[in-house]
Amino acid sequence: VEHGFSFVAVEGDWPDCFAINQWVKGRGDQHLSAREVVSRFDRWPAWMWANEEVASFVDWLREHNRSAGADVGFYGIDVYSLWDSLHGVMDYVREHQPDALEAAVQACRCFEPAREDPQRYAWRTRMVPTSCETEVVELLTAVHRGPRQVADDDPEAALDARQNAEVLVGAERYYRTMAGADGESWNVRDEHMVDTLDRLVEHHGPDARVVVWEHNTHIGDARATDMADAGMWNVGQLVRERHGEGSVVLVGFGAHRGRVVAARSWGATPERMAMPPAHPGTHEALLHDALGEPSLVVFGDDRSTPWLSARRGHRAIGVVYDPRGDRWGNWVPTVMGGRYDAFCWFEDTEALSAMTPAATRRDAELDTFPWSA
Repeated sequence: VEHGFSFVAVEGDWPDCFAINQWVKGRGDQHLSAREVVSRFDRWPAWMWANEEVASFVDWLREHNRSAGADVGFYGIDVYSLWDSLHGVMDYVREHQPDALEAAVQACRCFEPAREDPQRYAWRTRMVPTSCETEVVELLTAVHRGPRQVADDDPEAALDARQNAEVLVGAERYYRTMAGADGESWNVRDEHMVDTLDRLVEHHGPDARVVVWEHNTHIGDARATDMADAGMWNVGQLVRERHGEGSVVLVGFGAHRGRVVAARSWGATPERMAMPPAHPGTHEALLHDALGEPSLVVFGDDRSTPWLSARRGHRAIGVVYDPRGDRWGNWVPTVMGGRYDAFCWFEDTEALSAMTPAATRRDAELDTFPWSA
């Protein structure tokens, strides 16, 4: 932000993060504290964003915007929040674009049998050859026919509506492909995130610069891992391909040992867990032996050195984790020099300070396969 970046994009839902975006720009909920704003995240895994660290950051960002006269944003680029986004579009078209109301109503009616349960919708499309694809595409088209700006106190109201409509299209496709139990849903999700990034960059103008805050599994180029063998791609790969490696810097994070917040199964209550020391032969073990202290390692142009060109295990911990299986289930074969351009190393990592670890809506959409922390 201090170096001229235009916005921060995170692995979070568009509606919840847009509320934070409004708050840091001084446009909404100014009577609330940062902790109250981020505590609104109530979909599992809520602790990813409803934590003291994020509250501290967005508090700082709002103050920066105030003092510097800046307008740095905070957006969620993930594909979840189908129903929250649908409600957001309905509210918008009722007030600003009544000619699109019929398309919104038709989309709502199509999703009604799923009763706001994305898994129910996914299985319904698998068992019965019908979906809501046509309805959400028609709604997106109708919203895009509307004005780029509307008479509203919020200059980004139209952007919010258009992106909520894009989420509907992406989420419908995601849940429909998820029922196939293969890697295609992962590709749908990451492609949606990169498409969203491109829309936000266009919204902010040709000089826009962005920080993308996501898990290593999304940021690190998939072609340097075994994901490529499974036909999967990710955010890091796609932004390199679309914008050129000279315009993109991929930064990974790792640690030797520490503590994390995770759940032992999908939808379960999160808990603080010990992360065991890195196993011999892994990238983390090598960095521990070579550095032994927190470091930033910036890779040069020559990526043919033994460490950067070797394929070793690289730890990946998501929202579901069991330290007892760490040796077998959490190490991704990685060529470090192909996956990242730089790496932030820590000897010890500390768990997030979650605010409401058990405050999850029972009717909320859960993050789903493969992982998403």
